[in-house]
Amino acid sequence: MRTVTNKLPLLRGITAGATFAYQRGRQVAVEEFLSDVYALAGSLPDRRYVLNVCEDRYHFMVGFGAALLREQVSLLPPNQTPDLIGKLGATYDGLYCLTDGATAHASLETVFYRARNAGHVSVARMPSILANQCAAIVFTSGSTGEPVPSPKTWGSLVASAHAEAERLGLHAHAGMALLGTVPPQHMYGLESTVLLAMQNGFAVHSGRPFYTSDIREALALLPPPRGLITTPVHLRALISDEEKIPAVDFLLCATAPLSPQLAACAEARLSAPLYEIYGCTEAGQVATRRTLNSAEWLALPGIKLHQNEKGTWARGGHVESTVLLNDVIELRGAQRFLLHGRTADLVNIAGKRTSLAHLNYHLNSIEGVVDGVFVMPEENSDAVTRLMALVVAPGLTMEAVLDALRQRIDAAFLPRPLHLVSALPRNATGKLPRRALSQLLAAAP
Repeated sequence: MRTVTNKLPLLRGITAGATFAYQRGRQVAVEEFLSDVYALAGSLPDRRYVLNVCEDRYHFMVGFGAALLREQVSLLPPNQTPDLIGKLGATYDGLYCLTDGATAHASLETVFYRARNAGHVSVARMPSILANQCAAIVFTSGSTGEPVPSPKTWGSLVASAHAEAERLGLHAHAGMALLGTVPPQHMYGLESTVLLAMQNGFAVHSGRPFYTSDIREALALLPPPRGLITTPVHLRALISDEEKIPAVDFLLCATAPLSPQLAACAEARLSAPLYEIYGCTEAGQVATRRTLNSAEWLALPGIKLHQNEKGTWARGGHVESTVLLNDVIELRGAQRFLLHGRTADLVNIAGKRTSLAHLNYHLNSIEGVVDGVFVMPEENSDAVTRLMALVVAPGLTMEAVLDALRQRIDAAFLPRPLHLVSALPRNATGKLPRRALSQLLAAAP
């Protein structure tokens, strides 16, 4: 007997004629998006895997949709170094690259995204995708080793987008325009800009503004209701700017926990409640919190957590398998918990324990510190472990930063040495790759 598998629509919750995207000063209707998806799908090569590096968010979404129609899997690696791309090409047979011209990889067959005449519409039929079809393979950052692949089915991605909208009450903002400062190739960007829009009737800004002036300008061009999907790094820079920030109706942050002080300032400056998402590549988004209301995280609908000698596990909801979370978690029930930092970030010096996340929190709470990070040196059994720190603090001396740290943390964890630098080598999502940190430390005086 033939097994019937459920199909789920590419888009949901959007009405005919509604705006799907805001792209370089024009509004793209949903019918145009679908027409672009069908047209691109017909021109893609007959391959199993695609590396979608389109930098325009609208182009990425068209490419993602076209790949789904052709039953192709989108590979979303943590970076695009020649070494990693070469390994992916050797592992995933027939892998090709889809680009809108900003990025290409000589080692892969390349397909260039060609924009059609604006407003041209030939097809408006809504496609449906098998729920168990592998839609993407997302890779861990590789900060503790080689990037690890995590396959995602279309059904799990759709369920995740619905759970996020339900938890955050986003259906109260029908047709909301979303501006993201994170790339769509990152798990957070994929879930909270691409899929959140596709499955809940929201529109997306096609760009990815980086500088505060660009973020303000992009927000001002979007009609209300509008939402900002960002990271702590972008948020800190935005609210430190004295220029007026256009108000938003929805504010979301992820990739690192926020301090209550930063959250309060962000809510006041942008006139919206700020929510955070906790998750990981393997499970996707797991929990949310409104930072000013509680330090506790609440798991998304359907997700349950349990612990054993190996750590904390998440299962249920859109999480298709039982996933071990790489964080130190204090359970307050099956769905509520406190987050104490990454398992790999635990520090034990002179019999005293803490986490790098805790130390970074206090470092970045010092007035005048723009950005800073503690670094655990490479293991050396012949030496006493000494933490190091890199700090961006224009106007402060090294002694001033150390004096402020002495008031906040145990002396055993004071960095030796502490280096003042002009900037930290953060990637597109605000994270600090270990290799880049090592290179910066090696160059420090």
